Amino acid sequence: MTFEKSAGRKTTMRLAGWWVAMLYGGLTIFWLSLGSGYAEAQSEIATNADTTSNDTSVTAPDASDTAAEPPSRDEPQDAAQTPPTQAQTPPKRYLDVYGFAQLDLGYDVKTNDPNWFDVNRPTKLPSFAGEFGRDGKTYFSVRQTRFGVKGSEPTALGELKAVFEFDMFGVGVDAGQTTIRPRHYYGELGPVLAGQTNSVFMDIDVFPNILDYWGPNGMVFFRNPQLRWMPIRGDTHLWIALERPGASADAGVLADRIEIQNVQGRFQFPDLSAQYRQSWKRGYVQGAAIVRSIKLDHTATGTVNLDQSIVGWGVDLSSNLKFRNGKDVLRLQYVFGDGVENYMNDAPEDVAAEPNFGNPLKPVKGKALPMSSFVTYLDHSWSDAWTTSVGYSQMLINNTILQTPAAFHKGQYATVNLLWSPLKNFMTGGEFQWGRRANFSDGFHANDYRIQFSFKYSFNARIGG
Repeated sequence: MTFEKSAGRKTTMRLAGWWVAMLYGGLTIFWLSLGSGYAEAQSEIATNADTTSNDTSVTAPDASDTAAEPPSRDEPQDAAQTPPTQAQTPPKRYLDVYGFAQLDLGYDVKTNDPNWFDVNRPTKLPSFAGEFGRDGKTYFSVRQTRFGVKGSEPTALGELKAVFEFDMFGVGVDAGQTTIRPRHYYGELGPVLAGQTNSVFMDIDVFPNILDYWGPNGMVFFRNPQLRWMPIRGDTHLWIALERPGASADAGVLADRIEIQNVQGRFQFPDLSAQYRQSWKRGYVQGAAIVRSIKLDHTATGTVNLDQSIVGWGVDLSSNLKFRNGKDVLRLQYVFGDGVENYMNDAPEDVAAEPNFGNPLKPVKGKALPMSSFVTYLDHSWSDAWTTSVGYSQMLINNTILQTPAAFHKGQYATVNLLWSPLKNFMTGGEFQWGRRANFSDGFHANDYRIQFSFKYSFNARIGG
């Protein structure tokens, strides 16, 4: 089976990244040429927008910050989603420039895929003994380094916003390299958002305050091009979106069969996603769902016809619960569904082959692989400068009997850290990470243990406003 994987799953082309970066540089110069004002450091602008505030939408950098900001949770959020009232100051044109430089260094006691040397991903652990060589390696990386620009301008139709953000974590054809990788690029006007940002099926506020770039394997984490409608905005919100479809397939033990090689995946309709969040002072509860259509087209002629329509679906239940006036946050998520693996943070294929007994015209068919996962993390503040995050995550796949014995079946992930932020714009700390991969039916499993230290230097500034 041949599928076109969703390019939105953390992949991009290096030239495209440089082109867009230069474009936004030109837009910045153009903005300044309009006389939008002066550049001024704004301490209230978050370089790490995903704090524990009640405002948890994903539309623009949040205007709040904490002493120990989560180093891997810098997603743009909207600090003021509710329409302005007569008592509020009318919005003004401004441009926020934000980001950070970060060094990660550590020691991997075991081994993993060298293209993913600086992250802890269970799917990238060996599927058989000796696959990635001998154990033990030191690694250094600056790939978490990030740069972002957010603009806002009042219009007759409401506040117009645009966000562009990239980091240096190469994936896809650039896997393992330090190169520009676009993350967010979208515009927003009133209740409509268009562009690439976090999927509506995702809850970025589940991501804990950790050093590992990739994060919990059982979390929904997918930045996807989308057209989003937000009829209810604010701490309590309702979002509905059409998202770019995409999936991958595992032909398993039938991979060398000509019949299977002549089957191609097709995505006739966009994925449909929705999210509702109910917030209150001590946190929120959220439910999200997604449904998708996957077509299998058999392009060869003959007595066998493997054409098929597959429906994939998923449900994502998540919550943040706050204690001690928000100083401690319990982050929870449970996900289940069929054929939505490409929306997960670390998961294998969405569809696999299975026997279709009793039907000689269609002896095999594709199956949307059932999956389930969960995340449980506690972010604890010892003081204004010292924090700890500890937790566990798991992903489980229900494999088909036609997948190979070494196919991915179960992944586990856990971390614990101690972080220090003596200054608002500086963070350092150490973290212990553990990952485990278990195969489908050959009994093989692989563990990974690593220690990582990070040094993060943040910046932010506002032009105009």
